[in-house]
Amino acid sequence: MDPGIIGQAAGLFAVTNIDDILILSLFFAQGAGHRGSARRIVLGQYLGFAAILAVAAAAAFGATFLPEAAIPYLGLLPLALGLKAAWQAWKQRSEENDEEKTPSGGGPGMLAVAAVTFANGGDNIGVYVPVFATAGVGGMTVYAIVFLVLVAVWCFAGRFLATRPVIAQALSRWGHILLPLVLIAIGLVILIEGGAFGL
Repeated sequence: MDPGIIGQAAGLFAVTNIDDILILSLFFAQGAGHRGSARRIVLGQYLGFAAILAVAAAAAFGATFLPEAAIPYLGLLPLALGLKAAWQAWKQRSEENDEEKTPSGGGPGMLAVAAVTFANGGDNIGVYVPVFATAGVGGMTVYAIVFLVLVAVWCFAGRFLATRPVIAQALSRWGHILLPLVLIAIGLVILIEGGAFGL
């Protein structure tokens, strides 16, 4: 493996996924105390990122599954999930004193994390396609391996941030408000920047 390609892949991943650390921190904070939530978050992140890689690789080979005009509409996924999370936070506000209402399998679901990861990766696809197209099959394989290793690093960093006492306390207090706001904002940015619905 060429160290130059590995360094380029690591830099490209970091630049295109820096916002995922905040989202992962919010997911890990939301899942704190719920059995199996960390595993669901990591699996969801891998599932969503694998879908991003699959679409980018297919597009690089010329077999585009998503027309370019459809990519901005991916913003509807985090927007819907943000609205759902806001509704649940508002609903739980009246139930927060009832300890029996906290299920052991709570926290974010794997498919919800995957959907947010994929929807937030629309810009990643746009960046990865030309890079993959010029890298060839061997280079694309190196990029994919480095990216998948760095997904684990990102998950670790998100969980690390969510468990730092000061950050954990802030996320515990404000995470139920921040997560819906971040998801709604991501959805709106994707829709607006992509020109969806003529915005």
